[in-house]
Amino acid sequence: MESTDKLSCNILADLLSAHGVKHAVLSPGSRNAPLIVALSRRAEFSCHVVVDERSAAFIALGMALQSGFPVALVCTSGTALLNYAPAVAEAFYRGVPLIVVSADRPEEWIDQDDSQTLWQPGALANFVKRTCDIPARLDHPDAAWSADRLINDAMIEALSGRRGPVHINIRLDAPLSRMAECRPGSSRVIRMVSPEVEMPVREARELGARLASPRRIMVIAGFHEPDERLNRALAKMAALPNVVVLTETIANLHSPLFVGRIDTTLSALTPAEKQALAPEVVITVGGALVSRHVKEYIRSLTGVEHWAVGRSHTTVDCFRHLSLRIGMQPALFMRQLASAMQPFRAESDYASSWRALRDRAAESHDRYVAASPWSDLVAMSRIFRSIPRGCNLHLSNGTPVRYAQLMDCSAIHRSDCNRGVSGIDGCTSTALGASVLYRGATLLITGDMSCQYDLAAFSSELMSARFKVIVMCNGGGGIFRFIGSTSSLPELDRFFAGPVRLPLRDIASGYGLAYFEAAAEAELGPVLHAFFAETERPALLAVTTPPETSARVLRAYFSRR
Repeated sequence: MESTDKLSCNILADLLSAHGVKHAVLSPGSRNAPLIVALSRRAEFSCHVVVDERSAAFIALGMALQSGFPVALVCTSGTALLNYAPAVAEAFYRGVPLIVVSADRPEEWIDQDDSQTLWQPGALANFVKRTCDIPARLDHPDAAWSADRLINDAMIEALSGRRGPVHINIRLDAPLSRMAECRPGSSRVIRMVSPEVEMPVREARELGARLASPRRIMVIAGFHEPDERLNRALAKMAALPNVVVLTETIANLHSPLFVGRIDTTLSALTPAEKQALAPEVVITVGGALVSRHVKEYIRSLTGVEHWAVGRSHTTVDCFRHLSLRIGMQPALFMRQLASAMQPFRAESDYASSWRALRDRAAESHDRYVAASPWSDLVAMSRIFRSIPRGCNLHLSNGTPVRYAQLMDCSAIHRSDCNRGVSGIDGCTSTALGASVLYRGATLLITGDMSCQYDLAAFSSELMSARFKVIVMCNGGGGIFRFIGSTSSLPELDRFFAGPVRLPLRDIASGYGLAYFEAAAEAELGPVLHAFFAETERPALLAVTTPPETSARVLRAYFSRR
């Protein structure tokens, strides 16, 4: 076949394919033209064009999250690469394998006032597992051998251990448009086998004995992709009388035995109940927690042990009680631990007490919402009851993901949020990228401020009728009216939670989305039905709520009983 004459680009295409890349998100440019040619002429890649590099990177993140496979990102030289940084940082802290490929000029032209030049190797160093820099000229056999090895090494690094993003910087010299015959698949492929290894039986039994009843054990699950093996193992743990399992919305773990609404439950407990239910050992799985309440609760305890399960690039001591790191896949470890604890089963009312208080808290939640005026809480409660089965849910940071912790999400197919670094930028693009690879509907619930950050996503040709967006229009930055650091400041309305100029009706019209709106509880039900029934176009629903009332209702929620 005919392709670019740049050997490095053809080696890259061979090795991306060999290591499982099926999708590439490309942003147009001149210096990266050979890279685009090398990838787009291969049938094994689905190439998606996104002009805005910041949006492109989050779209690739969403694709990688949804598929579980690495996704390639390709940009031109200069500041284009820097626009990838927010999404790459998110991917790093979530363990998502993004393959960042940047075109670059030959090294001798950097800092020489040539167009679109800056020092690109190392530009993302704090947020990638590895960077490799491929020279412009591979005319010496050792140079081609080195390029092959470096790209293989980067791909192995992205997919090994705790997975994550890598950066491959490819220098390209002029002319950029020259073609030559290419033989796909001729590059050397280096593979790595990393078998799952169980803990030695004796060691597992020792850990099981350490957790034996009557010791009070609490398992807390943060963000995680759906994992049926982990779900089964934790359900087996939760069946033990001395073990309670707390799961966040975006942990994607569901069982009647779990406490799935952490903030709803904790906020309804008295200080005496919290003390009586204090765990002796806390075991965490998954990523960073959304719940401020559970973090503050565990930090306030004395004499508690914390075991952190999972592969991590560093020691994470969020609760300030860490005593044991278990560097295994959570599903594998929890399955072993559940089996190891079975012989030590004994009487305990710890788990049943937590579940009884969970049910009491859910009832008080329902009473409180029913008695509340129109607000974010009331609107979100109605929205969550209306989400169709099989719909994937994405949540923006700030208000939506926090409200989601209060809702019953047990029937939702999958829930995601960019909680690696919890930025509000890129939430729409991430959800859009995921929607491309999911055959069912994908729903994004976002805030008006988060939506404004990522308007570029609406211009993407990747939008389909399967993509739906609900924008909570609560005056901009509704979370700032609630959190203690800003809610009482006189500068609140001017600098934090000021009105957002976001003409959603015009945006929907301009980009071809079906538009819906609701500004009262009586309106929301029928509008939600029509919104979810829309199958011809992507759909946008603007839900307008009073900001001051919403903040007051949420603040009072956490002191209800």
